[in-house]
Amino acid sequence: MLAPEDIPDHLAPATRAALSWINRERASDYSLTGMIGADELERTDEPFEFGLVLCDGEICAREQIRVTPDGEAYQFNFADEVEPDIPPLLDPPAGVRREWLDKQLGKHEFVVLLYYRGLW
Repeated sequence: MLAPEDIPDHLAPATRAALSWINRERASDYSLTGMIGADELERTDEPFEFGLVLCDGEICAREQIRVTPDGEAYQFNFADEVEPDIPPLLDPPAGVRREWLDKQLGKHEFVVLLYYRGLW
């Protein structure tokens, strides 16, 4: 995963546009905290996909985005991954963290919580 400041220059415009598109589509105020799949993308003149790690308050999510270049702009769609390496919801839903943790402890002998770069 790349931090926002490490996103390659040739992907920065598409990444910013995708973030704006997601915020409009979801009526949210996500901020970008990372990008997944950038190391595989060298060309941006044909359709491509990347993952964005987004946070909005306490909730963080991963969105897989399909990008289609359209002149100087882009068209976006949410892409589905069969089994993503990073799950779409990166944090237990707000307000149910305790309930979620209790359920996990009921299924497993122990749970390790890792807090890294503002994410659980």
